[in-house]
Amino acid sequence: MRARVQCDHPNVHVIASDPAAELIRERGGRLYVWLKRGRCCGSVTTLAAATDPPQKTTFRRVDGDERFELYLPTTLSRVPDELHLTARRFPRRVEAYWNGCAWVI
Repeated sequence: MRARVQCDHPNVHVIASDPAAELIRERGGRLYVWLKRGRCCGSVTTLAAATDPPQKTTFRRVDGDERFELYLPTTLSRVPDELHLTARRFPRRVEAYWNGCAWVI
């Protein structure tokens, strides 16, 4: 098994819409973002985001936006140049995009 290397430059430029930042603040002021790997279609990797951390994942706080606290997995070996955050209405949630893309490349 290959050892995972922790990212040595955990700063990411966060581009959060005002509705997304407001939703994060309403739900406690913390956002957790992690990789989500699909089971079909070539195992596409996307980002998942929530204001509560998922079980069995360890996070670390990273600099990003002064309006809320941002947490990424400790095992993440690289971070995007830009993390785009938008709010969705049904169901009400925050969605995250890696350098503006729906999938991680």
